[in-house]
Amino acid sequence: MSASRLEHVNVTVTDPNRIAALMEALFGWHVRWRGPARDGGHTIHVGSDDHYIALYTGRDVAYTDADFAKGRPLNHIGVEVDDLDAVEARCVAAGLKPFNHADYAPGRRFYFFDPDGIEFEVVSYR
Repeated sequence: MSASRLEHVNVTVTDPNRIAALMEALFGWHVRWRGPARDGGHTIHVGSDDHYIALYTGRDVAYTDADFAKGRPLNHIGVEVDDLDAVEARCVAAGLKPFNHADYAPGRRFYFFDPDGIEFEVVSYR
């Protein structure tokens, strides 16, 4: 069987521009593409040259907090970084609140919620 890898995750957000800017600031990613999406919506692909998160919003949609309840259907998005402490400092500088820090074999981690309440796990194996 040939090797497989995850290429992207597509999530619904209230403001793709805001979340793309946050991902660029926290992880050093870049916008790979932006443009129209299904049902008159808008999508931004932000990530590295090898993988990305597609940030989608519908046209004229008024999302509620219930639309972004943790675990419905997404539990969290995991991002591996080289320098966990530097990314955590950038999270705090962006007004985010890191939580659930843990050292575990084989690495270290923390979590944060983005402005839409989507949970991210940031992990380092270095």
